[in-house]
Amino acid sequence: MEGVFYIAMFLAACAFSLANPLEKADCDLELLDSETGKVTYTTNQVSWGCLGQKPLNSTQEVHVLNLRFSKMVAELELTIQVKKGNVPQPRDVHVILKVQGHINLLLQTGIPVKFSLDPTKVFFKETGLDHSPLPDFSTREQLLNWAQTTHGDLTSYAEIEDPQSIILHVGQAPESEFPCIPKLNFNMGNHLTWNAVAPEVKGCRFSKGLSKKVAHILKVTQGPASSPQTVEVKMDLSCPLGNPAPTLEAVLILQGPPNVNWLIDSNHTMQIGTTGEYSFKMFPDKSIPGSILSDTLQGLLQEAQQKFNASIIGSYVEIPPASHITLWAPSCASKIETSPSPVLTTPSILICHLFLLRSLLLPQCSSDSMTLMLKKDLIEALKCNIKHLSFRDPTCQSQEKENMLVLSSTFYECGMDIKKGVILNNEVALTLTSSSVPVLTESVECLNISAFSVHMDAYKSQKFLRTSSTIELGQRVYVQVTVSPVIPEVTTNLDSCSLDLGPEADPVELIHDQLAKSPRVSLLTTDSKWIQFSFLLRGHMVPTPTTAILSCNVELMLRTMQETKTVMKTSMKLNISNPLATSLGMPAVLGITFGAFLIGALLTAALWYIYSHTRPPGKRQPVMAAVPASESSSTNHSIGSTQSTPCSTSSMA
Repeated sequence: MEGVFYIAMFLAACAFSLANPLEKADCDLELLDSETGKVTYTTNQVSWGCLGQKPLNSTQEVHVLNLRFSKMVAELELTIQVKKGNVPQPRDVHVILKVQGHINLLLQTGIPVKFSLDPTKVFFKETGLDHSPLPDFSTREQLLNWAQTTHGDLTSYAEIEDPQSIILHVGQAPESEFPCIPKLNFNMGNHLTWNAVAPEVKGCRFSKGLSKKVAHILKVTQGPASSPQTVEVKMDLSCPLGNPAPTLEAVLILQGPPNVNWLIDSNHTMQIGTTGEYSFKMFPDKSIPGSILSDTLQGLLQEAQQKFNASIIGSYVEIPPASHITLWAPSCASKIETSPSPVLTTPSILICHLFLLRSLLLPQCSSDSMTLMLKKDLIEALKCNIKHLSFRDPTCQSQEKENMLVLSSTFYECGMDIKKGVILNNEVALTLTSSSVPVLTESVECLNISAFSVHMDAYKSQKFLRTSSTIELGQRVYVQVTVSPVIPEVTTNLDSCSLDLGPEADPVELIHDQLAKSPRVSLLTTDSKWIQFSFLLRGHMVPTPTTAILSCNVELMLRTMQETKTVMKTSMKLNISNPLATSLGMPAVLGITFGAFLIGALLTAALWYIYSHTRPPGKRQPVMAAVPASESSSTNHSIGSTQSTPCSTSSMA
């Protein structure tokens, strides 16, 4: 009996495996290289995003683009378009561009736009680009808080991974009545569209496939919209080498939500299987009903093999909801072995991205030297084979240190030029391994920090006339920071300030990232001569500190090279006084309290004495009048009961 059971189980397993030949991996998908297949798509959906409230008559817009790139250096084409219509045209558009990685920005816009960005990560050819430095943030919340605090309510926020191009539409009519709060997989609608390359395009060959059909499977995930949508799919099977494979037949399988209508643009003959309906771009009005397809990977592979008789999966990719999809899968014939042709070498200068490399030549100045450093992995990403770097004096050349290429010199060597005693100027020449002469010469400058001094004073009034080293609790303190010497080419900013109240109290952050951290702090004036601000220290502190250390960081940078920033620190000691505790000590307070109590007691005794000696000697008795007979019995009873005391009886007798 037991043997019969095992035989039955064996037969059932065999039947199951014959009915489901793809339950076990029969086609192991592997990543394809860019020469075998590539899929690009255009979509409105972002990883995290939101649209904020915009008043109808507002002409100010603040857009935040938080971009992450997997490549060391990537290309990004950013187009800013204005929506034409009855809505007010934006006059003040600010774009905050946060980048993880490095990008070469190609900007196209027809209106003035202000940017906040990190110039060490964003390289741009536009010389007149209006931009301000963007602090470094590690989280999405920090970026949003800074953006809203600095520029006000946000118009839009978009978090995107590896975009190739972005089209940002400004001047749109408001669609949201709520603040901009990012949501996962958010659809930006007609406010933003972006183009990307699908990161994982896979392919495989069935082990038992004998046909000459190649299947291409595109799976589009479900989006938030339920209304009918049209997705245009362009399929290109042309061979760039000019030798197509005529014997291979193509199969296109499009799997997506039921509300998607596919518009296919292709000049190739192929077999098609889709969900929903599909039509051809040459005949867009003629819709063809699709069929029901599996929504799983194994199910789609099984249908490709059994339903469409495909032996090869030329490409399989899953992408988010998109409006346009382009599939490039070259179908080329096998190469005929011929004698090897001469190898043509391409000069390094034609490959190296010199423009991007130029933007990385940022010197750093210490108290006695200028230094430039380039990371080797970044140089390799730019495809630059650098022989060496050199200063104005060609004998001063760079050295390799670990994973860096370092070029350094003191202030009085290598042809260094000192302008106005504080600005160090030199030239950096770049020579590639394929050239004996420099292919790039760039002028570099930085600041001699040892030549600058920072001084800070405290005042009791906004007139800034008389300095004071003592501050009072509950009174506003006015502070002036002076940087000398004053150089027109140098910009000064107050980066941060804090007040250390000693070990018994927490430090008070007054200014951070050039912004006031509390309503008690006010930024007053910033010019080439000084920086002025004020703060108010609350009047009730237990325990009350007696001293404090005011520390500030001042940022210096050249107007022509805002990427070269230098921070100088300054501090001063302040005495803290409590006006109430200073004028009335504890003995005085106790004396006043005891005196007030004694005066009150004596005054009460005096009033009692006067009252007791001025009242009549005996209590007067009331004279009773004859009660009329018409009075009610209740009244007589009341009077009688009142006079029923012993004193009243003796008096009446």
